[in-house]
Amino acid sequence: MITYKTTGTCSRAINYEVENGVVTKCEFEGGCPGNTQGVAKLVIGRKVEEVVSLLKGIQCRNGTSCPDQLAKALEQTAAATA
Repeated sequence: MITYKTTGTCSRAINYEVENGVVTKCEFEGGCPGNTQGVAKLVIGRKVEEVVSLLKGIQCRNGTSCPDQLAKALEQTAAATA
């Protein structure tokens, strides 16, 4: 499980796994439970590139959001494995 420490959001961190370019697990620590659980369930089984495309740039406050932070985390992971 990879842990990404979020910035500028109510959630503190995102724990996720990626296998063969597909998100296999995702959970947020903190944040709005209904929203973060919903986002986590919706990204499981999707390709990293698709998730980043869908979530990158979504704003809530402070110029970011929980979904945007997940996109940043996945971009970071994709860059590290490229």
